[in-house]
Amino acid sequence: REWPEETPQPAPRQIFQERQKITGLPLYFQGYLSVRHSRHQEFRVYWTELRGTMLFFYDNKKAPTYSQKLDISALTSATNVHPDENGSAQFILMLSNGELELKASDCECGKEWKGFILTVTKLSVPPDESLLPGQLRRMHEVLEKEKKRRITLNDCSSASLDRKSPPSSTLTTMPVCFYAVSRQEAIEMLEKNPSSGNLILRPGRDKNYAITIRHELEAPCIKHYKVVSKGTSYVIELERQVTLPSLQGVVNYFVTQTRGKLKPYVVQT
Repeated sequence: REWPEETPQPAPRQIFQERQKITGLPLYFQGYLSVRHSRHQEFRVYWTELRGTMLFFYDNKKAPTYSQKLDISALTSATNVHPDENGSAQFILMLSNGELELKASDCECGKEWKGFILTVTKLSVPPDESLLPGQLRRMHEVLEKEKKRRITLNDCSSASLDRKSPPSSTLTTMPVCFYAVSRQEAIEMLEKNPSSGNLILRPGRDKNYAITIRHELEAPCIKHYKVVSKGTSYVIELERQVTLPSLQGVVNYFVTQTRGKLKPYVVQT
């Protein structure tokens, strides 16, 4: 497997902002990874981002939208990083629903990826003596960010929804398209400002949520979808129910299922 020769660099600002808007999660680590979901498949190289406890796979470094994503919050363990016959470094993530084989360009890169993945999923920097001081420092920084994100996320789930403005800094982990508005107010927002987006997440009944969207088909079409909070998950009540681990995951589902035709509503400043 050939690896791109250039040293991985942060994506250009516009691409980064687009990815940030779509994923709604903080970027912790990024670079090239070769991925295989099954031993019967070939490895495929992706530009990969670790955001929160999600891996986002992009077909190339400049692609604004991901082609695949994987929730690794249920990671049970990871194998040791070992070199293969081509000099690449390989390790396997053991997840509750299967395995994911990953391959980095070399052992140092592979151990760094594994270190960051374990840091965000186990909320602890792994005691790997082969990691460099600079790598360990960045992992500790990411650990603190992820701990704060989890605390804020928990606060959000129990926060009062009696507001009619975008979330303040204390609710930054709520999707950017969340507004504490009524069904009619959401419709009016989408109709008056179509350039701001066409999907709003809002409070529903009985401490649940709802999605309001505005489709531009032959004529504008408004639809509403109920999102039920069940434990730590959220269920979209479609013909076939869809269960997701977060409200951001709910928003991402609508965006990806429509191939980007639905865009989160964000007030233009």
